[in-house]
Amino acid sequence: MNDDPQAASRLRRQLKAFLAQAQKNERKLQRFQEQEVAFMAAAGLGELLDTLFTDYPHRFRLDAVTLRLVDPDHEIRRILTELERLPDPRLQFVEVPLPADTAPWLGPLTPAKAQEHFPGLPPPASAALLPLRRQRRCLGQLAIGSARRERFITGSATDFMARLADVLAVCIENALNHERIKRLGLVDPLTGLHNRRYFDARLTEEIGQARRTGRPLACLFLDIDHFKQVNDTHGHGVGDRVLQIVANTLKSQMRLNDVLARMGGEEFAVLLADTDQATAMDIAERIRLAVAHGTRDALPFPVTLSIGCSTLADEATSTPEAAGERLLEEADTALYQAKQAGRNRVALHRQSEAS
Repeated sequence: MNDDPQAASRLRRQLKAFLAQAQKNERKLQRFQEQEVAFMAAAGLGELLDTLFTDYPHRFRLDAVTLRLVDPDHEIRRILTELERLPDPRLQFVEVPLPADTAPWLGPLTPAKAQEHFPGLPPPASAALLPLRRQRRCLGQLAIGSARRERFITGSATDFMARLADVLAVCIENALNHERIKRLGLVDPLTGLHNRRYFDARLTEEIGQARRTGRPLACLFLDIDHFKQVNDTHGHGVGDRVLQIVANTLKSQMRLNDVLARMGGEEFAVLLADTDQATAMDIAERIRLAVAHGTRDALPFPVTLSIGCSTLADEATSTPEAAGERLLEEADTALYQAKQAGRNRVALHRQSEAS
């Protein structure tokens, strides 16, 4: 039986098309695998975000990438603020958990949908919205956009993209857990404030910054008055509650660049960057009043603070570590003077008093 030349030609064309598609899919799979490796190799949350927002769009020729994370307690936002990653229009947060069965979505974008998922960015013409699933939870959503309307089409296969989103979800969860572990060593578990170790490190940094810029730096040392009587009379459980209420009140009075820490027991410290003596005294008095007034409704007995205030001396001959130790000691001395003068007041350490 003679072969049909036309049939053979069609078969060759089909085979060629299949091979071309297979090679295209192989290259596509390789790009996705390389991106997965890049996500998994990121050292820490900051590097993971850099990989997501820089490497990923470059590798896949994307015009916009945003990340939406579920963050009901603002924990992720606090971590990212400490990492100096916020504000960033590519990072969004929601407080209500996304449904675990949220499905990928692809298609052209309306102006309203573009504004919702790509706020502050040039609106893409089409996008893919990919859920970040982890252990039957939806951690958030990855949104990728293209200026080409035909790039992401409704009904297109999403297997590769969905897998990459799942890998990203694992990497985000691991990176956040890593940041939480790091914070455990720097955070007081009872009050949620930073601890002495964190404060000492920041004190050295802030003194170096103040010396470089010539801007003032102030330190407050705070102590809850008669705290031992609280524990002796009401028990340590009530004492812990007092510490938590005072800590929350202090946090409410802090500015964005202030450094607040629990130093141990009933003592707290605050670093006030770019703050002169008069302003520091005003802030200390505001804190004292906030604690005295803010604890009245929460506790059946009065709670007050004594506060010592010191400012960084002009001399710059000592090391930042030695200067920090002296600044803290001067604030502690002023605190002692406030206690001696009757408590529930603010005292200032004056440079002329230094020995």
